[in-house]
Amino acid sequence: MDYRNMIRFHEEKRADLTISVFEVPIEQAHRFGVIGVEDDRVVEFKEKPLSPFPDPRNPGMSLISMGIYVFNLDVLIKKIMEDAKKIDSSHDFGKDIIPSMIGKEKVYAFRFIDENKKETKYWRDIGTIDAYWEANMDLVNIDPLLNIYDRNWPIRTFQEQYPPAKTVFSGEDRKTSVTDSMVSGGCIISGAKVYHSVLSSNVKAHSYSKITDSIIFENVNIGRHSKLNRVIIDKDVDVPPGTEIGYNAECDRKRFYISDRGVVVIPKK
Repeated sequence: MDYRNMIRFHEEKRADLTISVFEVPIEQAHRFGVIGVEDDRVVEFKEKPLSPFPDPRNPGMSLISMGIYVFNLDVLIKKIMEDAKKIDSSHDFGKDIIPSMIGKEKVYAFRFIDENKKETKYWRDIGTIDAYWEANMDLVNIDPLLNIYDRNWPIRTFQEQYPPAKTVFSGEDRKTSVTDSMVSGGCIISGAKVYHSVLSSNVKAHSYSKITDSIIFENVNIGRHSKLNRVIIDKDVDVPPGTEIGYNAECDRKRFYISDRGVVVIPKK
């Protein structure tokens, strides 16, 4: 989505708050914050309603909040300060602050414009471990739903300055292999095998280790002969040599959280 279009819409409507919204089938909308609109003006907002209200333009769909907002700064400060004084508030945007604005301030819904050039509009709610894992695994598929290589629709983020990723060792007994994966700057894959995984910056994978279907955060060190399958490893974790995670759920569950789909989460200590 081009944020400039959303800001332009916000200014044209002279809105206090603009919420980016996305269409989902009405039977799925109960999992989200659902928006009710009249001519783009937000008239209802309910967090995870049992009976979602339909989109007036398309009654089989509901409009849900994408969690992307444009606020006028003075309005935002005012509403946060008001909410901070409420002892019965959970101080949450979706549950408290936004509903308090409906009918009082000028709140508008901006319909998501997908610049991704795919048949299916791309948006993901990554509020669960499994959803987060699936979104990352999609990126390393042959034809991912999100094209992050489209230079006409750049994905901007902060990146520290690291040297390019590097692979070493090509001998038959200790051969590096990286396939169907994304490997960030600063990584060194040293005689290890990486398949269908996402490696963040400055990851070190040492000889004879194997990483499959996994997400590895920054500054992780993976020791020799380690085997990792369907894991998410937090930043700055040191995986000792010979560690096996993701192969024995009963053993893993004693030490780590395992998601409904069997993804093992390894936190920082």
